Amino acid sequence: DTMGLLLAVMVTGAHVNDRSIARDLLWRTRLFHPGLRLIWADGGYIGTLSTWARHALDLTVHLVRKLPGQHTFVVLPRRWVVERTFAWISKKRRCVRDYEHLPASHAAFVTWAMIHVMVTRLARNTKPAQATST
Repeated sequence: DTMGLLLAVMVTGAHVNDRSIARDLLWRTRLFHPGLRLIWADGGYIGTLSTWARHALDLTVHLVRKLPGQHTFVVLPRRWVVERTFAWISKKRRCVRDYEHLPASHAAFVTWAMIHVMVTRLARNTKPAQATST
């Protein structure tokens, strides 16, 4: 989402191309988040994905592309949110490398890492109840 929190997790083997699995991930995400209307995607998803998402799921896909002539690092709009989320996840030891034998195990650890991020945020933003004296 726009705050960098996960809406869906799908882990596949390294032999699976991201573009080939994107439709399944978008379908699942839309199923569990019916209010979702806009998706920001990397320029690697250029092609029929945005047309399919618009017609099949009523989603708008905005592609974030490199700037023309870009040869060095440049902060791209909305891309920094994704990179920050990856940084949060990779702070957890089990998510730094692909140690898991099953994709479902790695998906569980990624989910756990994001739960930890959210709980930490809640704990930081929650003030303790004021004690009342009678």
